[in-house]
Amino acid sequence: MDQQPDPPAAAAPAPAQPGPGSRHAPATLLILDTETTGLDPARGRCIEVGAILFAVAERAVLAQVSFLLPTDANPAEHVNGIAAAVTRLPQPWQAGLRFFVAMLEAADAVLAHNAAFDRQWFGIDPLPPVRKPWICSMDDIRWPAHLCLKTSPSVRDLALAHGVPVWAAHRALSDCTYLAQVLERCADLESLLVAALEPRQLFRARLSYAERQKARDAGFRWNDPVPGAWTRRLTEAEAIALPFPVERVEPQAGGVAETSAACGAAAA
Repeated sequence: MDQQPDPPAAAAPAPAQPGPGSRHAPATLLILDTETTGLDPARGRCIEVGAILFAVAERAVLAQVSFLLPTDANPAEHVNGIAAAVTRLPQPWQAGLRFFVAMLEAADAVLAHNAAFDRQWFGIDPLPPVRKPWICSMDDIRWPAHLCLKTSPSVRDLALAHGVPVWAAHRALSDCTYLAQVLERCADLESLLVAALEPRQLFRARLSYAERQKARDAGFRWNDPVPGAWTRRLTEAEAIALPFPVERVEPQAGGVAETSAACGAAAA
């Protein structure tokens, strides 16, 4: 019998290329928190920094630091319990700041609770600018529904929902410790972080006064940062999925301006 030649081997399929929107979870996070003398960097100053370098895959704390920055007055002492005189006591805050910068360089992303507040203090002397991606554990991470958390939970509520005991408040390193212990308990941490890094923009709810509860239930904030409006940072997909229309808010010098683009159930 004549032997037929073997058919040519099928070409191996080309490896799938990652799509343009594909992301990887950061390997290391710098969890940070600040204490300040006020809410506005134009009139206040940062007086404490706390930070923890956290390994995501291992769910482990690698390093941590906390230091005070000297100040002459602290109008927010009733909130953070830091007396101005204490900040001026001899302490190696410059060395602490250098170690913080080294930790920042080692991190793939920065995580803070209410990151919009904390990030505004960096880049103001003596704090360095932060050019790593920011993740807000209050607004960017969509915590699992079974935890029964509010849309924008406090650090205290987030900790308690994960079984983390809350023993102190309003000092920078203690809040970082709560967040680190929350992350240690997250089985799906990588997927939560990947989703949190999706691009987000500020949207305004297009609702009447009588419908304001819909915005509140969806995690929108009144008067913050847009005066007289319900706003929230969302991905495009989240904005489209809302049961009410929203419009994108674009930042401009000296304020914000709304675009005409609208999303949501009633936007069509």
